[in-house]
Amino acid sequence: MKIGCVKEIKNNEFRVGMTPDNVRAYVSAGHEVYIEKGAGIGSGFTDAGYVEAGAAMVDGAKDIWSTVDMMIKVKEPLEEEYAYFREGMILYTYLHLAADEKQMDALLKGKVKAVAYETLQETDRSLPLLAPMSQIAGRLSIQEGAKYLEKRFGGEGILLAGVPGTPKANVVILGGGTVGMNACKIAAGMGANVTILDISLKRLEELDNMFGSRIQTLVSNESNIERAVKDADLVIGSVLIPGASTPKLFKKKYLPGMKDGAVFVDVAIDQGGCGETSRVTTHDDPVYIEDGVVHYCVGNMPGAVPRTSTIALTNATLRYGLQIAENGLEEACKKSAVICSGVNCYLGKITNKNVAEAHNRESVDICSLI
Repeated sequence: MKIGCVKEIKNNEFRVGMTPDNVRAYVSAGHEVYIEKGAGIGSGFTDAGYVEAGAAMVDGAKDIWSTVDMMIKVKEPLEEEYAYFREGMILYTYLHLAADEKQMDALLKGKVKAVAYETLQETDRSLPLLAPMSQIAGRLSIQEGAKYLEKRFGGEGILLAGVPGTPKANVVILGGGTVGMNACKIAAGMGANVTILDISLKRLEELDNMFGSRIQTLVSNESNIERAVKDADLVIGSVLIPGASTPKLFKKKYLPGMKDGAVFVDVAIDQGGCGETSRVTTHDDPVYIEDGVVHYCVGNMPGAVPRTSTIALTNATLRYGLQIAENGLEEACKKSAVICSGVNCYLGKITNKNVAEAHNRESVDICSLI
């Protein structure tokens, strides 16, 4: 199979879909790999490294899109890339279609076979291609939140950990999944007062066993959320329903009762965000203030640490990409329900139920199409 990887064009997105080590693995398996010149520079991977691994370097994305059987990316294609879509092409990347109907329609119109990292689910219900970025985003959310608590960024001017004789910051984390747990780890490690909310009592028990008396666990309901955020200095939104739009747990009505200069980091913004007042921002212009609360809603948070993010992501995506390349998507799906779970669009049909429901569309079982 012919495999391609182009330079990401999203604002301040320096990650890359394949490393030279990935190229070597595909080439060793008998596949041809085409890499756009300069694609890996932002993550510290040189063109020479890709050539040494066996890739053909191509000057310009258009030729790669028109040549390959499978395109491997990091982020969803932007509107200027829709013209490259063609029938039967496999697109293997993050898509987040529940929050992007225009992209979904373009994939359907182009009859692309779209495999989304964020919905691929293992037999134990884990999300192996979302997990590494969730780990990074969770840890980064505290780092960014701490920065934007600084007065010069509009924050209240509080140090997350405090110092002897001063109050520590109150950190509230909405959602105890991979993002929430990693945010909790960093916030508790820095010495902040941490409260984490989740709808699952079992998950709260697990978090209590992990962190003990260093954190407060609460059942996630509107009353508990409202009380918790009222005293919060930093709120982390880390809610996820695979493939679906995120529920709006952080209400606009909470803002007037919060501290002036408190910070809200919406890690769920790729799926539409879990805040009613959330809107996507970029690394160039990451924050805005609404009702005195600083909102950080960058849609590609891990792109801020591209070296770490690229290595972590491609460590996870390679295994499944090789399965698709070796068998073709149809045969890979027949052999693996895990691969099936990643297919969001197939030759003009929506094949993910949550994506379809997010846009009031009908979905078709991928098994019936192959």
